Amino acid sequence: MRTTGAAHTASSSTMILLDPDLEPHPAKKATSAKRTVASAQNKNLRLPSAHTLARFLSGAQSMVRLCGQVTVLLTTDAALRKLNRQFLGKNKATDVLSFPAKGIGAEKIAGDLAISVPTARKQAFEHGHSLSIEIKVLILHGLLHLAGHDHESDAGQMARRECQLRAKLGLPQGLIERAAKVRQS
Repeated sequence: MRTTGAAHTASSSTMILLDPDLEPHPAKKATSAKRTVASAQNKNLRLPSAHTLARFLSGAQSMVRLCGQVTVLLTTDAALRKLNRQFLGKNKATDVLSFPAKGIGAEKIAGDLAISVPTARKQAFEHGHSLSIEIKVLILHGLLHLAGHDHESDAGQMARRECQLRAKLGLPQGLIERAAKVRQS
């Protein structure tokens, strides 16, 4: 996958990569009249700057107590589907994937996160907050996975830790809580 788009490093331990195939905002394609309406309606669904996200990533990584370099790829649904199929055997797009580093050099590299911006944009709209907030929720969730947490098998430890960190970071409800609400419905 090409990842030659804009990249920004906040510190030596964080990096944000933008997939060049990623459309910064769906309103960019619309005609001028449609663009004005879409822009007004989706003002909060614009992609945040790499600098803003790198700053958040660095702070959240510190709060998670995760050592080593973390790279976040902001990409498309198609790219997430491909990664999910290739590495996890699941042929579907998702919002965030975590790839912990293993083997030689793993002590200097925590791992990589891949986030689908179109899925994050849709979730942000559904939950009534900005794309920036949704991407931050996804980054935090992914960082906890890189730190070894697994909400599918840990009897709630990851959910509790995520809840604590979201409160400190001023973030809304996380992925685990959303999934629990859906299951209860």
